[in-house]
Amino acid sequence: MASIPDRSPSASSETTVLFANAQTPPVPYSGAVPQEFLTRTIGQQIAYMAEKYPDDVMVNYTDRNFKRTWAEFNAECEIIARGFLALGHAKGSHISIWATNVPCWLLTFFGAAKMGGVLITVNTSYKSYELDYQLKQSDTDVLVMIDSFHGTSYIDIVNKLIPEIKSSRPGQLRSKKYPRLRTIIYAGEGECPVGMLPWERLYSLGHSFPQKDYEIIRDSCDCHEVANIQYTSGTTGYPKGVMLTHYNILNNGVTIGDGMAFTHEDKLCITVPFFHCFGMVLALMSCITHGTPFVPIDLFKPKKVMDALVSERCTAVHGVPTMFIAMLEHPDFATYDFRHMRTGIMAGSPCPVKTMQEVNSKMHMHEVVIVFGQTESSPGCTMTSTDDSEEHRCATVGRAFPGVECKIVDPATNETLAPGQIGEFCARGYNIMKGYYNMPEATAKAIDEDGWLHYGDLATVDEDGYYKITGRIKDMIIRGGENIYPMELEECLYHHPLVKDVQVIGVPSKKYGEEVCACVILREGAEATVDEENIIDYYRQHISFFKIPRYVWFMNAFPMTPSGKVQKNVMRERAVERFVLQSDAAIVTA
Repeated sequence: MASIPDRSPSASSETTVLFANAQTPPVPYSGAVPQEFLTRTIGQQIAYMAEKYPDDVMVNYTDRNFKRTWAEFNAECEIIARGFLALGHAKGSHISIWATNVPCWLLTFFGAAKMGGVLITVNTSYKSYELDYQLKQSDTDVLVMIDSFHGTSYIDIVNKLIPEIKSSRPGQLRSKKYPRLRTIIYAGEGECPVGMLPWERLYSLGHSFPQKDYEIIRDSCDCHEVANIQYTSGTTGYPKGVMLTHYNILNNGVTIGDGMAFTHEDKLCITVPFFHCFGMVLALMSCITHGTPFVPIDLFKPKKVMDALVSERCTAVHGVPTMFIAMLEHPDFATYDFRHMRTGIMAGSPCPVKTMQEVNSKMHMHEVVIVFGQTESSPGCTMTSTDDSEEHRCATVGRAFPGVECKIVDPATNETLAPGQIGEFCARGYNIMKGYYNMPEATAKAIDEDGWLHYGDLATVDEDGYYKITGRIKDMIIRGGENIYPMELEECLYHHPLVKDVQVIGVPSKKYGEEVCACVILREGAEATVDEENIIDYYRQHISFFKIPRYVWFMNAFPMTPSGKVQKNVMRERAVERFVLQSDAAIVTA
């Protein structure tokens, strides 16, 4: 067989160093510290667990016919991997997945990992503008997609962006806008659209690809190669592709599972999206590194989750604070018996102390923990653990991961601050990304010359090494676990013919942590025709629903500094008064 081209990013010799150049050792971590870091690939880890627990159930959906043992799942992923190869997609190919938490998402991810593919995660709420940008920037070779989500037709969007698809044979797409894109695989409901390859076809193609040739490719994969590119907003205002290796996310999963004291006897209900690091690493990686079975939920609904927790006798559940609040406030909550619950993670946005305490007591999750980090750090850097006190688990974000250094620095001087002082949170270690895909300048801004990733979050650490997040330097808004960058929303509204200027800010919210507020200056004479609903409707047509502003504030001018910079901090303070959000702003978070 002809040699298979390898497009995977080369591993730097520096990636094997954990903290050899550190001036001081990492802050001790209260959870179990692994004896050594895993050097398996994600595909090898699944195969390892398949040998260890071949006949035990790995994954079970409560609302669809998909239940697999570890051995069955491993074998199915190998067929999917061979299917990608049979289509001509080599090791290093960029395979995008645009789907909710359905079985094809799991099979695409782990199948891609086995043949050295790089999974590109696509936010399920994306619309045409966002998908167009990501397909181009990521150099996507393959797109796996379902039919729709929340009323948005993925099929219509793809047909509009790629008109050539209707005249192309499946697997032989040629697009002017997306020169690397060759294959679109349809894993949705109903008949497969013209030009797309039906998901089921991957299985027959997989069986046709020689097993020995596949094994050569599979065994050539290295743990320091990029396994996943996740898109996250940052200081440029445009989403950036965070390159994460097998080594990054598997070892992050080890620590996270250790912090929850996960075993083969536990069972995790996964309510958070797989396309986030929360779902992929804090959930999936923590499970596959500990042999812990899991129950995925394709779309969060409080009753659906509570039903699954009880029927499957789950011991753990992950969620952002709004998910836990929705369950706690559900009218049927009191009818459920959660005494089998033990642990889980609340993360994704600032965690209200009161909510943590209620989950701790009312859901019997006496060992619920918090993980803090960001996508660029795989994502976890600090974590509380099951043996921490309730005060530490509810009011802090825990201590540093093993193999990860954390520090608080003065944002102006970059000098390390003493315990108790507020400054910028920084981290370095095995978990830091390889960089932003095709964005070397942005990478250099995020990671300094000494290897420290600068978070842009304000934090403090106590004498015992417990961190507490106090705010953010960056303008990024985190609404219910979703990262929203104001510049993207501002750029969108600038195209409105009657809008003169716009500034987007985050304002406090009890339910979501933050809400979006669009501060708008209209063109002269537009006041009679443009109201709040007009602005909201414009956003509905152009951006994902979770980014749509909750508040619209029409202003005559923005507060400015003497040098002419907009004072967003002043606008936030005034917005709290204007929209009567004082009680929301008073919520205490970890």
